[in-house]
Amino acid sequence: MDISKGEKTPWICNRCSKELEPRKVTVRYLGGNFEVELLQCPKCKMVIIDEKLAQGQMLEVEKNLEDK
Repeated sequence: MDISKGEKTPWICNRCSKELEPRKVTVRYLGGNFEVELLQCPKCKMVIIDEKLAQGQMLEVEKNLEDK
């Protein structure tokens, strides 16, 4: 997602009804920690991972980690 801080997003948290904001979050997988900028609810901290990221970069990292 190409959304800068301070920019409006079309995403609203279903739990809190707050607008999601781009924030750096830590993603953990197979013992590794990775810092990624994702859209996150400022109240409950739920994040959204868009399809492009999940099927692209994250899938590639997952395959590389599983091969080790």
